[in-house]
Amino acid sequence: MTSDAVSALAGRATSGWVTLRDLGLTGMITLRGDLANAPLRALVQDITGQEVPPPGRAYVHAMCGTAWMSPDEVLLLVPYDAAPAACARIAATLADQHHLAANVSDARTVIALDGAGAAELLAKLAPVDLHPDHFAPGQFRRTRLGQIAAAFWRDDGRFVVICFRSVAGYAFDLLARSAKDGPVGLFR
Repeated sequence: MTSDAVSALAGRATSGWVTLRDLGLTGMITLRGDLANAPLRALVQDITGQEVPPPGRAYVHAMCGTAWMSPDEVLLLVPYDAAPAACARIAATLADQHHLAANVSDARTVIALDGAGAAELLAKLAPVDLHPDHFAPGQFRRTRLGQIAAAFWRDDGRFVVICFRSVAGYAFDLLARSAKDGPVGLFR
């Protein structure tokens, strides 16, 4: 018997001051290694269509791309069904080099925050300066969201939040409750 993969949030969405929505199953690979290594960099570019980003940045287009996690770690975002083959390709290509590639797709949840109040909503919950002058599109942070570990980046018109699947319901409910409270006028 096999089971079908499902998103932890099963397509949940809510709208109002900020629209929240589950982005569904997303392929995610944690890749650790020497991020300056030319073969690793070329492979990341080929798999995601994006370069290895510098610290504090995410290069993501249509949920495919890269996010800087630490000096030796990058998160690759690919279509969900492509993640196993991408991991196998990484293992084959970098077999003679020290690295670690793990498919973490089923361990994570992705939530989009759309609307003019998205930065203020996150600012209520994360210890990050999210003023538009300080957190521009493409910037990326690993931080806390309330009481849980999370990461997020800013696209042109939205924020994208990643958290562990085990706390997906808490994260969504926390964001939804904070959105119901409305703006506090932080970024007028």
